[in-house]
Amino acid sequence: MCSRTLIGEETPSQDAKMLSPEERQEIEAELARYPAKQAVTIDALLIVQKHRGWVSDETLKDLAAFLGMTVEDLDGVATFYNLIFRKPVGRHVVTVCDSVSCWIMGYEKIRRRLTKDLGIELGQTTSDGRFTLLPIVCLGTCDHAPAMMVGRDLYRDLTPEKLQGILEKYR
Repeated sequence: MCSRTLIGEETPSQDAKMLSPEERQEIEAELARYPAKQAVTIDALLIVQKHRGWVSDETLKDLAAFLGMTVEDLDGVATFYNLIFRKPVGRHVVTVCDSVSCWIMGYEKIRRRLTKDLGIELGQTTSDGRFTLLPIVCLGTCDHAPAMMVGRDLYRDLTPEKLQGILEKYR
């Protein structure tokens, strides 16, 4: 993302605010599948996030205009879904399931080991920007609890001993 400094503040350039041609093309391809622009809201947010890593306020404004929505309505959708990131996140987002099944099967040990190995708490990003650690309500794999995801990769039947090998894949 390009930026410039104005009176001591870092402000995104105009190009950084606008949807890229690639983002617009992917969103328009999704629009062809739905009867109304607003129906593609989640897909559009995920497309932007795929390209940028997260959805900034500036991008949200541009996307809302593109979809014919208010910024408030679009932000309501973006903040409702916990896998749409409204703040910068690390290159690899680690979501650790904290559902009842995972709690019963050892979530606490997994969380403690992750926070120790990564050196961060839930909701934080490592200083090198590589990992962000987030809780998630359910990953839908209760029969193989505890579970976590790194990006789109699902890991099930976790033990603290398995975590180091898993994280090494992403370092």
